[in-house]
Amino acid sequence: MAPIRILMAKAGLDGHDRGIKVIVRALRDAGMEVIYQGLHQTPEAIVRAAEQEDPDAIGISILSGAHLTIFRRTLDLLQERGIGHIPVVGGGVIPKDDASELERMGVRKIFFPGAPIEEIVAFLRSLKDMESPDVSSCAHSASSS
Repeated sequence: MAPIRILMAKAGLDGHDRGIKVIVRALRDAGMEVIYQGLHQTPEAIVRAAEQEDPDAIGISILSGAHLTIFRRTLDLLQERGIGHIPVVGGGVIPKDDASELERMGVRKIFFPGAPIEEIVAFLRSLKDMESPDVSSCAHSASSS
């Protein structure tokens, strides 16, 4: 089975990247393939990279306060480009009320500062598991036709 591919980006004008670098390293240590775009990414650049890299999920880190705008634009662009099926997760300093709004928009999960690495890894693995078809049910349907 191929490793889970995660596209990670630091969006907006925020220049604090220590947290995302820790997460990138932890995901790699957990056996995931991580494409890290670096600092100051726009929604357009994130979506363009997603088109090229075909990730299993996109992780966006933001601390600048522009999270509602950046996530909304990213989700809209993913839909426009026909790749809205790629799950988006986020992290950073995001108020809990805004995190609920982001999840209503379609962001799968927001991780707050101090979230255990194991929780992030487990969640990303669960996303991959949800998209994998259950082979036994496929075999059952084929044999019953």
